Amino acid sequence: MTGSVTVADVVGALEARYPPDLASDWDAVGLTVGDPDASVRQVLFAVDPVMAVVDEALMLQADMIVTHHPLFLHGVHSVAAVDHKGRVVQALAAHGIALFSAHTNADHADPGVSDALAAVLGLAETRPLVPAEGNADVGTGRVGVLPRDVSLADFAEQVAAALPATVHGVRVAGDADRQIRTVAVCGGAGDAFLPEAALLADAYVTSDLRHHRAQDHLMDGGCALVDVAHWASEWPWLEVAAAALRADLAARGSTVDVHVSSIPTDPWTQHLGSTR
Repeated sequence: MTGSVTVADVVGALEARYPPDLASDWDAVGLTVGDPDASVRQVLFAVDPVMAVVDEALMLQADMIVTHHPLFLHGVHSVAAVDHKGRVVQALAAHGIALFSAHTNADHADPGVSDALAAVLGLAETRPLVPAEGNADVGTGRVGVLPRDVSLADFAEQVAAALPATVHGVRVAGDADRQIRTVAVCGGAGDAFLPEAALLADAYVTSDLRHHRAQDHLMDGGCALVDVAHWASEWPWLEVAAAALRADLAARGSTVDVHVSSIPTDPWTQHLGSTR
């Protein structure tokens, strides 16, 4: 290792990429557990701060975990080891592992979570789906173009091949023969932005689409929909963020070993087809 790196150094590098003021007002981002002055030699990136990821960090002897999803989104009065979140906090503290999250600030940043999703899907000329007020370069989701027109059926196959395998798989709504060129994406839950996608895109790739909103969207002539697992839609960002951290610390004359979690933290583990 060249130069000593602290938790505060890693936090500074991450917050320069994903400024906290880009986070939604309901969000809770930043350092959740850990001493800013503690040394960091190994960092693990993951989507979710769950015990399986803590166990992976212990195996790697990581000093810090960086997750997309926060451990807490609301105030708490106890971190006793009586539930999952309390056990995570106690395990992290007992082993001196810091925990940092970049959530909606990473969603809205340029580049951010949806940029990584757009990149693995082969989109070019991307711009925010919903630009931030006062700054059109950042915002929610992205819209971009494919190199050529493809059918919705073929595009859905490309999406399935580009993202990690999940039990959820890829759900598609729309005419399989519809030609797709302009695509909107939103890593994570994106049904709030169906109106914007309907105006701008031939297809919209996101997660957690609900029955009634999807149905109304289609009945009103909206774009085709490609619904993927929430975890899978955000996973591409991990490698991008990890590479950026390596580069940013190296530019300061310091290095750490940065890893991307190999553990799927998608909560869904089984999918059964209908039998009637």
